[in-house]
Amino acid sequence: MTMNKADFIKLLDHSVIEAAIARAESVTSGEIRVAVIHEPTDNPVARAKEIFVRMGMTKTKHRNAVLILVAPSSQTFAVIGDEGVHQKCGPSFWVDLAGTVTGSFKLGNYTAGLIEGINRAGSLLAAHFPREAGDANELPDAIIRP
Repeated sequence: MTMNKADFIKLLDHSVIEAAIARAESVTSGEIRVAVIHEPTDNPVARAKEIFVRMGMTKTKHRNAVLILVAPSSQTFAVIGDEGVHQKCGPSFWVDLAGTVTGSFKLGNYTAGLIEGINRAGSLLAAHFPREAGDANELPDAIIRP
């Protein structure tokens, strides 16, 4: 049985997720976003790339934005990042981050899974992109609902 976006959105604790994004970004110049899409997708990575560009995530100062995309109707998700993240963090970043989210999602703990993924992304980004003096939040922390 697939879950629709409206039901999934209701299950998420938005304020807790947005606070987790703000906390994670407090130690890095990186930017983290979460998107929940309505339509099912058999290629969540391609859909995430489309949203990533459309939402201006390629325009961060250090090209170090990360997007966690969830497609509840097809029970899929993707984690992608900009070229700066790829260059500095390598492929293990994506495997580690996706594995963190997957475990909680399989148990139906969606808010917890996203928070764990956000926290992990923040830690990994901080190792390569520490927060700088005068760093500004370049992207909103709110959940994207394209």
